Amino acid sequence: MTGMRGAPTAHAPTGAVAAPGRIPAIDNLRGLAIIAMVAYHFCFDLRHFGFITADMYRDPFWLHARTAILSSFLLLAGISLVLAQREDRGRDRFWRHVARVAAAALLVSAASYIVFPQRYIWFGVLHAIAISLVLVRPLVARPALALALGLALLVAGNSWTSPWFDNRTWGWAGFMTAKPATEDYVPLVPWTGMILLGMAIAHPLQRTGFRALAPFARLPDWLGAMGRHSLAIYLIHQPLLFGVLYVIAKR
Repeated sequence: MTGMRGAPTAHAPTGAVAAPGRIPAIDNLRGLAIIAMVAYHFCFDLRHFGFITADMYRDPFWLHARTAILSSFLLLAGISLVLAQREDRGRDRFWRHVARVAAAALLVSAASYIVFPQRYIWFGVLHAIAISLVLVRPLVARPALALALGLALLVAGNSWTSPWFDNRTWGWAGFMTAKPATEDYVPLVPWTGMILLGMAIAHPLQRTGFRALAPFARLPDWLGAMGRHSLAIYLIHQPLLFGVLYVIAKR
């Protein structure tokens, strides 16, 4: 659940950049999102094995928590996409990143099919990020248009549905009348809108040297390390949590 990495160092305030091409505040924010995601999945696994009785599918608390965590990752993906394009090798890095995310998405689908064959992930967050990054990249240098389109997608995705989309052929686009039977569903509409908002936000952040995020730059270094390796953590943490709890539940 990561965005592109790398950013310009010009105009950055003292302490805001630890190394060329890095914005520590962005890495740290992504690290915080990773912690929140791991905590959410840990609770989900506890419920799956019967250790707790939380209703992860209908309880407003858990639904809002999922929305907040997912939104933070997608906003950061949009911000990081804009920052990455300022690098000399932004294009090559972009396509390598998309390829990694797409490959990870396929791996998640395959693994989830083994564990949850009736509810496997056929279009989750990694699928959405891989496709959305390609679709929105032409708007990297057009923040006003990215903002307008992002808001439009958020409104459309939360206000209109049609039975025509209630299938896997078109359900990846959004507009389904009910959440499908899957462990993770992140359709392009409205969620691509969050990436577009992140792209729009990135431009004023750059112009002001990321001063608004300065407090996050002073967080512990290990958070930044987690943020820089968020895709690997995303792929590894759930099998580890699930495996440990499975062993405990069977004892």
